[in-house]
Amino acid sequence: MGKLKTVFVVVVAVFAAASATGASAAPPTVVKVGSLPETPSKYNKVFITKYGRASAKNVLLLIPGTSGGAANFSLIGPEIARQIPEIQVWAMDRREQALEDNSMMIKALAGTATPQQALDYYLGWVLNPAQKDKFVPLKAKDYAFMKNWGMKMQLEDARAVIMEAKRAGKTVILGGHSLGASMAAAYATWDFHGHPGYKDIAAIVAIDGGLGGTFNSISTAASAKKALASLDVTTATPDGPWANLLRIPGFAWVAGPFVQIGALAAIKDPNQLSILGSYPLLPAYLKADIPTTNEGALGYALDSDSSPKALSLIQVRAGHLASSGNPRGWKNGEVTTVENLAKAFAGDRYGTNGVDLYFPLRLSVDIAGASSMDPKSPAAKVLGLRLLHLKDVDIPYYVFQTSLTGSRNGVANGARNFAARSKVPKSGLVIVDAKATTSHLDPLLSPPKTNDFLKTVVVFLRNKIKLAR
Repeated sequence: MGKLKTVFVVVVAVFAAASATGASAAPPTVVKVGSLPETPSKYNKVFITKYGRASAKNVLLLIPGTSGGAANFSLIGPEIARQIPEIQVWAMDRREQALEDNSMMIKALAGTATPQQALDYYLGWVLNPAQKDKFVPLKAKDYAFMKNWGMKMQLEDARAVIMEAKRAGKTVILGGHSLGASMAAAYATWDFHGHPGYKDIAAIVAIDGGLGGTFNSISTAASAKKALASLDVTTATPDGPWANLLRIPGFAWVAGPFVQIGALAAIKDPNQLSILGSYPLLPAYLKADIPTTNEGALGYALDSDSSPKALSLIQVRAGHLASSGNPRGWKNGEVTTVENLAKAFAGDRYGTNGVDLYFPLRLSVDIAGASSMDPKSPAAKVLGLRLLHLKDVDIPYYVFQTSLTGSRNGVANGARNFAARSKVPKSGLVIVDAKATTSHLDPLLSPPKTNDFLKTVVVFLRNKIKLAR
């Protein structure tokens, strides 16, 4: 978002502060964070979207997962705050949000531009190079410094946010989704210049993520060095330090516009012929073999029954294409609705969205190196991981598992491993295994009536945490 987001936030802040009545009425709060090697100072900030009462004495800080953004929590954040008024939910956007141009997305959501105009702006120029008004993607060679945006950065940035909450007299519970959940677990064990991370927080809430073998691991020095070398823009792929969710060479950023434009179209023109269905550069595996509506196209691309395995990180169980119609619409079923899917990914009026355009792969490398939770492992030494306090962590730990690692119980076993090697109280370890009924994004997007995460995490927060009033 860069200058665009900064200016926009400043302009609307006065009006929003005076009229904020809803859980997400205010613009994101900008939190200054520390400097990093070679990183320009303008990127030394993160963005926090807050849901619930500012007077709440407790904060649940949630970190998004791989290629995720704060809008991933735009449905569950307000709901948790509604059910537990003593908690305000803070959704964190990492530094890379400052790199994004969300100008046309904001216009499309406000109705001053159409979803088709958004598609033309972000992707039309690929087919028509002469187009004047267009999105200009960043060049990886200009952002080589992002190879340093790893776990150390994420945890120190999270601590800056946590310290801001604590200075306001609030008790902090730290959580996240997927990689963000892994970061929350790592925070508890991390050594911040002699200060153990777990002493800053009252509990961990891990939504389909964690350490202790939850995800893939890197254990040797050689594998760690190889992974770091893959982030070098001078010798690696054209994507350099960025994740490429759709694996289209040179287009690391493209998943964000595809998903967000699809969501915007599903909200603005749900029953019209899909604008993405006729876009020739949308990968064939994201398209049905029959004409679909905008809602149908979005559901088909992200439902676990029709979406490719490679996109398991952004899948839900939302139903299926309708059995008739031309174009085909979407029939809701299972746990998440296509309407919720669209709401979460369309973003908000401040430019906050649910899919990072420029996710720093160093975070994934460090998570793999931290998997063993052994600070003395060769990989941890190469990567500089300070996981020094695992054995002393003594706070409650909630974990929710979906089908993502369900076949090997990765999330559940990782939590048990963490608890066995720490002082997490037996009564404080809560593992909810929903692998048979939910996919990776369902805990974030399904409505309260079908959301087993909401049902169980609310009980955990009320019963296991002494909420300050």
